[in-house]
Amino acid sequence: MIIRKPVLLNRVLSEPDIWKDYVISKYNITTGLTIVSLKQVTGLNEFTMEPLTFLDGGSLPTDLALLAGLAAGIKNCSYFEIGTWRGESVACLARVAKECFTLCLPDEEMKKRGIDDRVMQMHGMFSKGFPNITHLRGDSRTFDFASLKRKFDIIFIDGDHHYDFLLQDTRNVMKYLVHEKSIVVWHDYGINPDEVRFEVLAAILDGTSVEFHSRIYHIEHTKCAILLNEEVVSKKADFPTWPESYFKVTIKTKESGKIG
Repeated sequence: MIIRKPVLLNRVLSEPDIWKDYVISKYNITTGLTIVSLKQVTGLNEFTMEPLTFLDGGSLPTDLALLAGLAAGIKNCSYFEIGTWRGESVACLARVAKECFTLCLPDEEMKKRGIDDRVMQMHGMFSKGFPNITHLRGDSRTFDFASLKRKFDIIFIDGDHHYDFLLQDTRNVMKYLVHEKSIVVWHDYGINPDEVRFEVLAAILDGTSVEFHSRIYHIEHTKCAILLNEEVVSKKADFPTWPESYFKVTIKTKESGKIG
């Protein structure tokens, strides 16, 4: 089947066990990154996030709490993200950060990839109208990050999560967008908060200098990995997680309007 259709080889190379073996053999990491808590990195016990849809392809409430909590602790925070989708994450950040930039594929590229028109209409639906959000269009593999001529306090990498794409995104971010105190967050490091996506971990580690590896952690109760600007006390990953804390959630529905 692979001889007849070579693209199927990508499925073999994406098998979780292959990437887990790769990370173990190269970095001697068997269970994933060490873990720190939301409170450790944000100093907060309470978070308010809006908007949230709880739909496929979006972030967990705890993922957005992490980003918003980090931004709230940085004066005049500047935020950059790769992967806009519905615009939930950048809209949440726009409420606490001074300025936000978000990058997603242009419509013509989406059409080439066979993405449905209705899906294209939903891109950025929640982030339009914010005066402190700049929407950038381009393929992160070819986008000229150097042309921005600036660095950011928080960078959220949430584009294509396959190894080659994420490796390049990570290298571009580290080369062009970070300053000495920047915080980098990778989404979907976990398939869920209790299960590591080793293909993503491989790209994170290969895309960053070894000197940074001791400052890369998994944030408990999220699907995110994070590069902090200092080392913090962490604990070894031990899944399933024994929940030493939990959350109280109040849900309020708001109408977003008809799309399409």
